[in-house]
Amino acid sequence: MFAKTIVITGPESTGKTTLAAQLSTHFQAQWLPEYARGYINGLDKPYSENDLLKIAKGQVAAENAALNKTNELLFLDTSLEVIKIWSEYKYGRCHPWILKQIATRKHGLYLLCRPDITWQFDPQRENPYNRDKIFDRYLEELKNQNTNFVEINGLNYTRLNNAILHVESYIHIS
Repeated sequence: MFAKTIVITGPESTGKTTLAAQLSTHFQAQWLPEYARGYINGLDKPYSENDLLKIAKGQVAAENAALNKTNELLFLDTSLEVIKIWSEYKYGRCHPWILKQIATRKHGLYLLCRPDITWQFDPQRENPYNRDKIFDRYLEELKNQNTNFVEINGLNYTRLNNAILHVESYIHIS
């Protein structure tokens, strides 16, 4: 049996990490934190376009390691589409290796978090002003990839309960 992977994705400050941790607890399943956060915390300078490829490779390696440790549910606090969208947004392009990985690495379910919660400052966050526009890029990307995705919205427990219902549905039909 292979793990059923569920990606929590969306623009910054949409509750992805919180939701991944909550779902992991609820379903008593493993979750993988976002690789980029630890990588950027370890830099002694602002990240650059070249760092995005290193982050993508680290994310893939971390996903592979987590998949080797479980054959049940695995929640991913982000995936490569985050790096792609941010790279295109900030630099106008995305490294071909990342694009190839996105084309070949498919996950079972994507929970796309709407930016309907208040943006909160974090030193790694860069864009509090047009999260709706960036959300539309995520929506377009997930549609173009022909992924199994649902939009997650609501505040606090409403958001969590919406996600739980979609995950339960995914588990039972797959």
